[in-house]
Amino acid sequence: MPLSEEELRLLEQMERALVAEDPKLASTLRGTRLRQQARRHMFAGIFVFVLGIAILMSGAVLQIIPLGIAGFVVMLVSAYITLSAWRGQNQAPQQAAAPGQAPDRNLRVIQGGKKKGRGRAPKAPKAQGSMMERFEERWRRRREQGPY
Repeated sequence: MPLSEEELRLLEQMERALVAEDPKLASTLRGTRLRQQARRHMFAGIFVFVLGIAILMSGAVLQIIPLGIAGFVVMLVSAYITLSAWRGQNQAPQQAAAPGQAPDRNLRVIQGGKKKGRGRAPKAPKAQGSMMERFEERWRRRREQGPY
């Protein structure tokens, strides 16, 4: 049963409100379908790769060179499909931006990480210069400290 125009309008309005309220969640929900499709392609590629190995080995055992070559080609094509699907699975959330919307718009800086001043001594500023100069500086500091 198709939705009426009013229901479609209401659904679109709810979707826009969701995107405005929580763009990260909306992006995640949109990317789910792309990730599932990429995962299916990846598993199909793995299955076809194993099938290509079987064809290649059959050609080697039966000493039919064209069959072995065909198995190798099947393996190459399936490896390409599997790797591209794997990359697509990792990139699905970035491609899920709404039409007409910049993909960087939903990115935010999240404060966190190490807190300063937890009882540690402040780090010395990084030494400028070549690698050998830094090694020599470290060696000089160790010699000045003496034995442990």
